[in-house]
Amino acid sequence: MKKIPVLVLVLLFAASLGLPLFAGGAQEAVGEEEELTFAFVPGIADPFYFTMERGIRQKADELGVNLIVSEYPKSWGPEAQVPILEATAARGGIDLIMIAPTSVDALIAPLKKLHEQGIEIITVDTFLGDGDYSKDTEYSFPLAYIGTDNHLGGVRVAEHLAEMLGEKGKLYINTTNPDVSSVSARVAGFKEGITNFPNMEVIGVDYNLDVQQKAMEQTLSALQKNPDIVGVFGTNVFSAQGVYQAVVNAGLTGAVKIASWDATETLINALKEGQVDLVLAQKPAEIGSMAVDWGYKFFTENADVPNKVIPGFEFFTKENVNDPDMQKFIYKK
Repeated sequence: MKKIPVLVLVLLFAASLGLPLFAGGAQEAVGEEEELTFAFVPGIADPFYFTMERGIRQKADELGVNLIVSEYPKSWGPEAQVPILEATAARGGIDLIMIAPTSVDALIAPLKKLHEQGIEIITVDTFLGDGDYSKDTEYSFPLAYIGTDNHLGGVRVAEHLAEMLGEKGKLYINTTNPDVSSVSARVAGFKEGITNFPNMEVIGVDYNLDVQQKAMEQTLSALQKNPDIVGVFGTNVFSAQGVYQAVVNAGLTGAVKIASWDATETLINALKEGQVDLVLAQKPAEIGSMAVDWGYKFFTENADVPNKVIPGFEFFTKENVNDPDMQKFIYKK
């Protein structure tokens, strides 16, 4: 009797069981990875977060990550953000949430709950607690904080404004909320920076709750009560835009120097027109891109994610505002 080769018998047996006949097919099946799903939950609808979203989308497309972008809160605060966060998480299948917490305290519990359900967290732009996730605390569960060194930025703004004012005079700060990590650090950094100039003084700080109209009204009131104010610092998009509108409306353009935070097209145009004197530009697209990149590395490479990832910042002045190399730092709607 003619013998049937062992290899043939093996192949016939595999075929009868419906098994793949070629090793390549088996390797391909084993090598397939499930698609990762990341979600982005911004702090509020403004050009900073719109620009961050573009950086997130670009990196997610590059890496093949499925992206969910939540509804943009129409106002700043846990009351607006937490329901959106919970509705986004309820969609299911999310591996990582990238979020700008609108409070250092109030977002701890809802985010920790999601983390305990198996969702990883990266905070962008703002952080929980004191932002030190390396410590064993109730808020140390996020993989990382990715955002600007806001304290250092505040110090640098103070130095630039002091130089413009000849290192003397009274200053006023308009900011958003006292329980938000980013702006709190900017105010603290600014105050610290001004202590290096003995002939300068910060005479007041107002909180506009991220409402531009309120920022304008508060600044007008401060200018009326203290006509010797020579410099104003607006700590974010809505603060800065309200501040410069108030100074313009009071007829004090040029007499009161304005340092602003966040390079919106509105503020850049105001700088070009001489209504604003300094604009600090963060790098929101880079922050968003880094968040996706580190999240991807965590899941696919088991990478050790740094507790803090800090991009730099740039300053727009009347001298460089039209430079081609600076245009990429302007936020887009």
